[in-house]
Amino acid sequence: MPHRVAHAASVSVIAICLTIVVPARAQNTAASGWAQFRGPNATGIAAVSKAPPAEFGPDKNLLWKTAVPPGHSSPVLWGDRIFLTAFDAERQRLLVLGLDRTTGRLLWRQEVSYEALGPGHSLSNPATATPVVDGERVYAYFVQAGLFAFALDGSPSWRLPLPAEKVRFGSGTSPVLAGDLLVLNRDTIANPSILAVDRRSGTIKWQVARETISTVAPHSSYSTPVVVGDQIVVHGMMNITAYDAATGEKRWWVAAESTGTSTPAVVGEMVYVGTWSPFGEPDQMTPLPDFPALLRAHDSDQSGTINQAELTSAGLKVFSRPEGPDVPGATMAVPFGTLDADKNGEVNAAEWAGLLAFIERNKADHGLLAIRSGGRGDVTASRVVWRENRSIAEVPSPLVYENRVYYVRNGGIVTCLDATTGRVVYRARLGAPGPYFSSPIEAGGRLFVGSGEGALVVFAPGDALKVLARNDFGEPIFATPAVSPEGILYLRTPSALYAVGER
Repeated sequence: MPHRVAHAASVSVIAICLTIVVPARAQNTAASGWAQFRGPNATGIAAVSKAPPAEFGPDKNLLWKTAVPPGHSSPVLWGDRIFLTAFDAERQRLLVLGLDRTTGRLLWRQEVSYEALGPGHSLSNPATATPVVDGERVYAYFVQAGLFAFALDGSPSWRLPLPAEKVRFGSGTSPVLAGDLLVLNRDTIANPSILAVDRRSGTIKWQVARETISTVAPHSSYSTPVVVGDQIVVHGMMNITAYDAATGEKRWWVAAESTGTSTPAVVGEMVYVGTWSPFGEPDQMTPLPDFPALLRAHDSDQSGTINQAELTSAGLKVFSRPEGPDVPGATMAVPFGTLDADKNGEVNAAEWAGLLAFIERNKADHGLLAIRSGGRGDVTASRVVWRENRSIAEVPSPLVYENRVYYVRNGGIVTCLDATTGRVVYRARLGAPGPYFSSPIEAGGRLFVGSGEGALVVFAPGDALKVLARNDFGEPIFATPAVSPEGILYLRTPSALYAVGER
């Protein structure tokens, strides 16, 4: 991840032709099909004339493959175009790309100027926000630079520079459209807010500060807003909040033990949101011994206390993410510096008891919540219809299809719930281990989800898990796929954009 770099690159359009691996035979329509993150209102549900194939990959049912710079953003579609953002690490450039949807040919490339790139998480990328397109313009967001609008041919329309801000693990949100407003959840650490911008001019119509609620960690969230009637709903740290779409007025909220990572799924008046906390489930917190047991196992110098070397060698964790990558923030080791309150270089029984009490206080009641939207003020007690507390996904958003809610946790653990009651229909493994960042989608009666180890798993909806295929792309999948009305699936990996469909 690059450190602080500044440049004053001007916006330019560069027409580039690339070699196409396999010619596509798809016929495009005028409909957009997939114009924002996770398609229509972030539901992940595709309107298609036929299902994408279950089996595909770099050498099967491949229509084309185009090399693109890295980015975690998803492709979006409009007519015969594909748009996505990227980051050229070698040249330190933030990019917006326009491609031909039939062939994968790169039609234009915009370079976006920015103030600085701060230090980011090793798994993140400066190009994480998925663009949104409305048939007139494509809109892109970078937390280091602001909002940018381009005509579909790549010519600049407007720009709204925003100060470079820090998000604890890298920005994850994407802009969305609500009528003529472009809405952005800019939930950064220093100046958290939600803002709405006129899509035609780029002028701010309203901006509302987001409350800093968490006292445990710096405040930030990563989810994309969703539209519920005349309201904008945002999943933030420790809350789910609804705002009036026209004015930004805060309407209602639900308190939740959550880092605010995944995006809600909306079906009618119901909002389904996966609230996740590192202290949310027993398998995320390895039980720590009491002080006598700690001494018996690790007090090598028989001092009756624990020094830093002894604690470090013990390798004890406050929490960890099961079956996730070993990266910064994935686990929290027992912190000697915080434990050693009197700074004498030793941890005694009282100090250890303080840590155990802290963990007990912070055990969280996280879960997949079904919320009936509406009401005023704090509706936690009145509008949460049901809650499921086990195997909650941190990053992937839930998918609601045919009165079933599906969500996928690290390790490829998929849970299927009854959308009306919250009853667990099944919980099983997809057979594709590793971390999960991409969100599940549905197309033509098939469910698709990508793993952080490069498998795109296809499974059938229903009351029991039926895996149709596991397709290996050989590199991590961070981005959620997009689907065209003709049933062509577009998948982004760190090195390429693929179009797969029946040939």
